Amino acid sequence: MGETETLSVADDEGRFDVFSRLCPSRGTLEHVTGRWGSLTLGALCESGARFNELRRRVDGVSEKMLSQTLHALERDGLVLREAQFTNPPRVDYELTDLGRAVATRLLELIQLVEGRMPEVLEARARYDAARAD
Repeated sequence: MGETETLSVADDEGRFDVFSRLCPSRGTLEHVTGRWGSLTLGALCESGARFNELRRRVDGVSEKMLSQTLHALERDGLVLREAQFTNPPRVDYELTDLGRAVATRLLELIQLVEGRMPEVLEARARYDAARAD
């Protein structure tokens, strides 16, 4: 391994470097910040939910994508899946403590973006007008 490469696991001080292509934190960051991951975490931050409740809340997500997203978030320790053996079977999803910490920060970012959308829309209009000339 070269001097400038980062270890694929934590360094001697237990730190990870998401900017290293070998760092496992990069995969978790992708799960958290991807469109469906961030929306799913945000929806679960409001309250725990069943699969179809989440699917309705996260408008536009397919059943397949929501399922894949939930599996990835569960594997990363952000979401807890609790199957109840009732008739019909029931599966509930909720955030773990780690998931809640991540989702809280994501919701702050979401609120920032939503609150600044007038500026974004103005910037887009300026950009598009400059390119149209």
